[in-house]
Amino acid sequence: MVEPDAAPPSRRRRQGQGHGSGGDGSRARGRHRGGGDDRFGATLEALGTLAREGAGVSASVIDTSTGKALLAVDDTLVQPVASLGRVLLLIEVAAQLEDGGLHGDRLQRMARDTATGAGLWQFLQESTMQVSDLATLVGASADAWAMNALLSTVGIDAVRERAESLGMERTALIDRVRDRRGPDDAPDASVAPTGELAWLLRGLALGEVVDEAVSNRVLGWLSLASDLSLVAGSFGLDPLAHRSLDHGLQAVAVTGSSLGVRAEAGILRGPGSSVSYAVTVTFDDASLQRRLAVVDALRTMGTEVLEAVHEPARR
Repeated sequence: MVEPDAAPPSRRRRQGQGHGSGGDGSRARGRHRGGGDDRFGATLEALGTLAREGAGVSASVIDTSTGKALLAVDDTLVQPVASLGRVLLLIEVAAQLEDGGLHGDRLQRMARDTATGAGLWQFLQESTMQVSDLATLVGASADAWAMNALLSTVGIDAVRERAESLGMERTALIDRVRDRRGPDDAPDASVAPTGELAWLLRGLALGEVVDEAVSNRVLGWLSLASDLSLVAGSFGLDPLAHRSLDHGLQAVAVTGSSLGVRAEAGILRGPGSSVSYAVTVTFDDASLQRRLAVVDALRTMGTEVLEAVHEPARR
């Protein structure tokens, strides 16, 4: 998915002062400042409806080749993004594999890493795995146990320093995956503004996150992600096999889901152009109806992202 002829992005994209999520775990609310070209009218309407009903909404769509913002809805608003911070973890793992900090290390499944959330390792008989295999599990299924094992190995400080070196000023993986969060735990596993997430995914697509080798490793892992339930649900791709071109489309979609949080960051290349995108909605998850309304709004965004990549990039 690397585009060598595209214009390079800024190495540090300074964001304006934004809103943060409260230390007590309360969800920040943006003022729903939205903008975009005429291709994202339905998205603005759908996200605006959620915001008027009390949800926190944030979205960003960037043309991969030009860096032009196609959609920006409170894209500096820092919100919880569940396990979406695993992208930062995979970048650090890939960087350490490339520079020799990690080799053919096999990690033991440890009780300290136990988490009964997403993933397959907790159901497998194999109790040790190579680092690269665990990264594959994290990329494919957001494997909670594998994510915790990798985080214990590389260290959360290394992940934080790597994110800062990439210009991610307010995107952070702040805690391991936990079944329950107590008063002494971080309120969320990771937080981010969508503007930074979309820019990070663009950097991966251009091969400019650390370097091309690291970017390609990370994209390889993330291209296995099987959750196409949100934005990417409108792309018409096979959730279990979408690494190759399919009707001129190639996608990488990374989701984060927890109670009251639905987030996605991704890249979609189409016949006309390529975009990177990110969206987060935090909401009162008190009923299935509210949750489905959020999913429907994200699918609306997906439809317009799909339409956008069928048109040539607008300079």
